[in-house]
Amino acid sequence: MLLGVVSLVFIMFQGFGDPARLLVGQTGDKKTIDNIRRDLYLDQPKWKQFVLYLDDVSPICVHSKNDIERKQLQGFFIGGNRKFGIKIPYLRKSYQTKKNVSAVLMEALPGTLLLAIAAMLFATVIGILLGVLAAVKKGTWMDTSTVFASIAGISAPSFFMAIIIAFLFGVVLHPYTHLNLTGSWFDIDEVTGEKYLTLKNLILPAFTLGIRPLAIITQLTRSSMLDVLNQDYIRTAYAKGLRKRTVIFKHALRNALNPVITAITGWFAELLAGAFFVEYIFGWQGIGKITVDALEKLDYPVVMGSVLISACIFILINILADILYGIVDPRVRN
Repeated sequence: MLLGVVSLVFIMFQGFGDPARLLVGQTGDKKTIDNIRRDLYLDQPKWKQFVLYLDDVSPICVHSKNDIERKQLQGFFIGGNRKFGIKIPYLRKSYQTKKNVSAVLMEALPGTLLLAIAAMLFATVIGILLGVLAAVKKGTWMDTSTVFASIAGISAPSFFMAIIIAFLFGVVLHPYTHLNLTGSWFDIDEVTGEKYLTLKNLILPAFTLGIRPLAIITQLTRSSMLDVLNQDYIRTAYAKGLRKRTVIFKHALRNALNPVITAITGWFAELLAGAFFVEYIFGWQGIGKITVDALEKLDYPVVMGSVLISACIFILINILADILYGIVDPRVRN
């Protein structure tokens, strides 16, 4: 999957057109364009450009001694002039800041992870509780209200809800909520210049980002719980005199969680991509805002690096989902 993502990223940003010409514009001088083309290997055939790009982003690589020094690669290398090594993937340098893309993205990654984890935690806890409540109270006003609210939540795009929520709670109701229209996960001390954590700014973007997964998790939990509650072993548990709370949360919910885990892990990965516009609207310093800014400035290495990092996280989360299946439901291991 990673190989496919790397190939797609290369084709999108270097397979067609001339990044050097796009960067400097039609009025750029020939010497500047030639330097950019040489730095990005654009003066080589397309197949060789792809091999060199793959060698850069791969942790297992073959580089010349000059390339290792010029790119400041970090890792373990053996050999003479052509060295074989294991290194930290090299995502090249930003056109605008001239900093390594990996350094730029690592500075922004904590903000995106913090936002995604907060949104997913909110969606998971509230979504599971609402889903269980709707299943247990099937046919009542609680069930109907929950289903209606979840449908509304699924239908609302994150970027649209971000604008509405930012305006409503950050402007109209600001005297009561004291929440800012925009703000990142850190503020800077005006005297010392040091960064300090500001979790208050997390509330609005996390709430906005968590609305759609909350709606999905609520519906999946309700559907799965209704199926499980009709099983024979649930009736047996009630017949043995177990408390209703014990039957619902210890027996029924545990066996109903597999599809919910799929939704949670899948949506967590989706949040990393969906956070792009939410971060941009709320001014949240994360990979999303960095990527949108890079697109506006045609800073392609940053965009390419953010796509690759998001793909890696997506794959790791799906591996984690497979592990969680076995923990939650031992039948999966058999």
